[in-house]
Amino acid sequence: MRKTVQLACVLGAALLLACGHTPAQSQSQQGVSLELVLLVDVSASVNDEEYRLQALGLAEALKNPAVVNAIESLATGGLAICLVQWADETHQIKSIDWTVLRNRADAHGLADKISSMERRIDGGHTALGDALFFALNELNSHQYSGLRRVIDLSGDGRTNDGRSLYGTRKEVLKHGVTINGLAILNELPLLADYFRNQLIGGQGAFVETARDYSDFARAMGRKLERERRSAPLADIAPPNTTGKSIMRVDLGAWSDLVR
Repeated sequence: MRKTVQLACVLGAALLLACGHTPAQSQSQQGVSLELVLLVDVSASVNDEEYRLQALGLAEALKNPAVVNAIESLATGGLAICLVQWADETHQIKSIDWTVLRNRADAHGLADKISSMERRIDGGHTALGDALFFALNELNSHQYSGLRRVIDLSGDGRTNDGRSLYGTRKEVLKHGVTINGLAILNELPLLADYFRNQLIGGQGAFVETARDYSDFARAMGRKLERERRSAPLADIAPPNTTGKSIMRVDLGAWSDLVR
């Protein structure tokens, strides 16, 4: 299905980035190739049907063979992933806790959890800055140490509540985290430009688009695959202030393999 293909790409793009050397880590940390926070919009502009399309689309993406192959090809420790529902400045909820994916069974197991995941926030304004801040705290507080750290935010609107998106984005990037976006264009046809100019940042950052919520699965699948394919050449930079290593990626030798 078309929506399955595009949602499968958002997950796959985060995955290819993680092939490289293993960073230094404390004995209490588990090394992985990639740490990924998925931020799913559940603000007032998202009705219950649209929420279900997001959840089911993401579940379909995780079962897509291209995404499964990307997960299984990760060089070090697999992928550590969590899912956060977000809306206004006071509402961000981690609805799927940190889970490590290394193979098809892991991916399908997480997909089944997501497909039955209940909506935890019933509307509210759109606070992109607070969503990013919550995701950064998640990345800095769990037991994994990844070659790459990525926040993927999907949404259908501009920020209209909470902390400054500009200031929060700047803080996230200081921690060596890449921010990617999936713009759902059903209400704001130019939202992708806003995401490019105001939201995304970091090594290899990009925006994927979905025409509407029925197109979300295709968009997410494409985004995941792009993330997986973005980092063939990598070296580990000195540890940042959080104590985690970040990765420098030479993207010049690679073209976009997914069109």
